[in-house]
Amino acid sequence: MTPLIECVPNFSEGRNRDTIDAIAKAIASTSGVSLLDVDPGADTNRTVVTFVGPPAAVLEAAYQAIQVASERIDMTIHRGAHPRLGATDVCPFVPLAGATMEDCVALARRLGERVGETLAIPVYLYEHAASRPERQNLAAIREGEYEGLAAKLGRPEWQPDYGPARPHPRSGAVVIGAREFLIAYNVNLNTEDRALAHDIALTIREAGRAQRDERCEIRRDAAGRALKKPGTLRAVKAVGWTIAERKLAQVSINLVNYQVTPPHVAFEEVRKEARARGLRVTGSELVGLIPLEAMLMAGRYYLEAQGKSPGAPEAELVRIAVKSLGLGDLAPFDPVKKVIEYRVAAPGAHRLAGLTLREFVDELSTDHPAPGGGSAAALMGSLAAALAAMVANLTVGKKGFDPVAPEMKALAVAAQEHKDFLLAAVDQDTQAFEALMTAYRLPATTDSERELKAKAVAEGVRGATAVPSSVLERMLPVLALCRAAAERGNPNARSDAGVAAAAARAAARGAYWNVLINLKSLAEPDSDWAQSAAATAARTLAAIEREAAAVDAFLERELARPAPAIQRS
Repeated sequence: MTPLIECVPNFSEGRNRDTIDAIAKAIASTSGVSLLDVDPGADTNRTVVTFVGPPAAVLEAAYQAIQVASERIDMTIHRGAHPRLGATDVCPFVPLAGATMEDCVALARRLGERVGETLAIPVYLYEHAASRPERQNLAAIREGEYEGLAAKLGRPEWQPDYGPARPHPRSGAVVIGAREFLIAYNVNLNTEDRALAHDIALTIREAGRAQRDERCEIRRDAAGRALKKPGTLRAVKAVGWTIAERKLAQVSINLVNYQVTPPHVAFEEVRKEARARGLRVTGSELVGLIPLEAMLMAGRYYLEAQGKSPGAPEAELVRIAVKSLGLGDLAPFDPVKKVIEYRVAAPGAHRLAGLTLREFVDELSTDHPAPGGGSAAALMGSLAAALAAMVANLTVGKKGFDPVAPEMKALAVAAQEHKDFLLAAVDQDTQAFEALMTAYRLPATTDSERELKAKAVAEGVRGATAVPSSVLERMLPVLALCRAAAERGNPNARSDAGVAAAAARAAARGAYWNVLINLKSLAEPDSDWAQSAAATAARTLAAIEREAAAVDAFLERELARPAPAIQRS
């Protein structure tokens, strides 16, 4: 897998459309890069741009954007609500699929060195790329902002990591780093009072606020440092500000680790603190993109708060999250544009899964070899998982089932995850088959061509085998869910659990046959890898057959009893 890196530079311009467009064009025109989001703010006079791509392409796009910003943004006349240090204020790299934090640290250092040498802009490294501990925190580097930069650069402890130890005449300085995925998230209040918003920010942010004595003076330690009272939320940075054009104040939050504090937790904490001050939260705003997982976490939280099962389909969880967080308060919220997984999805990745039932079955029935049995097996597996989720959801909230409700909620969530995996496999199986056919069509007239073709075919066979193997492996946990749903779920839906188990068994057998036929097409079908893959598949199928037989036996006992005789008068 080619490593995928996200880059989220923030530019000190949110009003001049020509400048914003020029920066976006510099990024979008870089080969290999996908420009995902351009989010300008007039009051903050700042634009957040998000793009993704392989490391080399992302590095080049980031450099080109910084260069355009240095040519078009004059910090000597810049004013805005957001703290800033330069024309390109901050440029972080974030690891996504196949990438590591070490990859991003290396990119940050390479970009910093290039910017410092060729653009003569002083560069600070932050977070995971920081050259010393005191520079890990972006707020510490940014302290004093652009106006205090010259004095800061004159202090030995604040010499830049790269570039001259003096501000660039127009561009100031830039902070470049490597960090985890950060969610920029603002909560809206029904007030224009910045002080109230900032008071809430001080209460919730991890750094908290300064301690004060009875005379309201800041308490300090022996070294003269202010003593802090920690905030209520970890991995959270926050300030309060006013958005004049909207006539409201916001608690502006950076969630630096959404696994520690996700958006819905921050939202509910701000709601609590707002109520304590006589205020009301009217909604919230997402700046840039958000991981799908964070949206699903919010959707599950609010469904459970309503006494419902959190094991809902992905689209429903996202809808509940958008509605509950008020993400459409200031502007329409389109998940397709704001959820990062939806933005980077490969074109055609869900072509088959997006068809109607009739369209899919019709396509399956033609003389085309794909989609075929592998895709059909994956679809049957997804149906099994979906039915298991249905039985669990028909159990949660029903009278008399409180003792098993926690188990059924967890079952429904797990079944939805398996369902989505298997639905994706419907397309992946066909894509893998098509890739193998492409390899078979390669020319083989010379020794080098034959060698390349043989290698491509071998790789194609492994890819075509991997998908049904993954489907087969999934059927064992899916069948365990079917069994739990049958035995402890709502008895009125036991027949549905039985159909789920039957579909899972059929999916497993279909996947198994596809593994074997792909292995048979290898040039060396008796190789160690092929034998190991076949043996693993056989063991997995045997375990699945045992689990399916247990479900069948239970249902036979429970459902095949003779019906009570009808008493006739």
